[in-house]
Amino acid sequence: MKHSLLKRAFALIVMLATGLWSFSSFAATIVVGGKNFTEQQLMAEMTTQLLEAKGFTVNKKDGMGSAVLRQAQENGQVDVYWEYIGTSLITYNKINDRLSPDDAYRKVKELDAAKGLVWLNPSRANNTYAFAMNEDEAKKLGIATLSDLAKVLKSGKTLTFACNSEFYARPDGLRPLQKTYGFEFTQDEIKRMDSGLTYQALKDRQVDIALVFATDGRVPAFNFVILKDDKGFFPAYALTPVIRKATLDANPSLGPLLNSLSAKLDAPTMARLNASVDVSKKSFSDVAHEFLKQSGLI
Repeated sequence: MKHSLLKRAFALIVMLATGLWSFSSFAATIVVGGKNFTEQQLMAEMTTQLLEAKGFTVNKKDGMGSAVLRQAQENGQVDVYWEYIGTSLITYNKINDRLSPDDAYRKVKELDAAKGLVWLNPSRANNTYAFAMNEDEAKKLGIATLSDLAKVLKSGKTLTFACNSEFYARPDGLRPLQKTYGFEFTQDEIKRMDSGLTYQALKDRQVDIALVFATDGRVPAFNFVILKDDKGFFPAYALTPVIRKATLDANPSLGPLLNSLSAKLDAPTMARLNASVDVSKKSFSDVAHEFLKQSGLI
């Protein structure tokens, strides 16, 4: 008995000394984070299901505030989550320069690398601010871009615009956008309201144009059309997997796995998936599983 206990103790000491026991237990569990809105919760669920299908043990922690989630990743409490290029550039790294999408990606990749974070391949899902119109009205007026909108407004046409108070007042919001495109709404033409109400106001035709997020599920569900930002005013907010370098080094297969999911995502796809949850009231689990299955990822 004593001899057996000594052998076990010796084996445990060897495992601890070589790191086999401690590191294997940590490497086996990947903590997937997510913020507290539909798109983020859906991405956390898709990532969880994808990694579990490939043999990883996953601990999902979604529903977190943006700043809290970022801090948790920097502190090593979250291994991977999907972030937006513009959020890291402006909010976390305090860079307010106007950069092209490619330059913005390279900048956040460089800055966050110094914090032990690796930006993998960005998706084509750009969840940026956008101007939307009812599709039939936009076609009738010949408006497909923000430059088209400027021409129509400058011709004397009166159109009403719904936006939240933040966008109306922020230094990178409505006023500089109007300056970039050379038009100006009058005070009477601007209807300020909570972000969520702009969609319903446009759907009910209480306004002609509304500020939306490009991948919001209500855009396709309500037959809105996004006006193209043809002068590139809005920053890039491409949805991108970001992973701790230590986690990626310990699990190099995570890079290709997450990149394979990123490659399947674009703005129309994310809008459709978000609508499945917000409009059709399907569960995050069912929407995630169906998409991963149809995409050949699991």
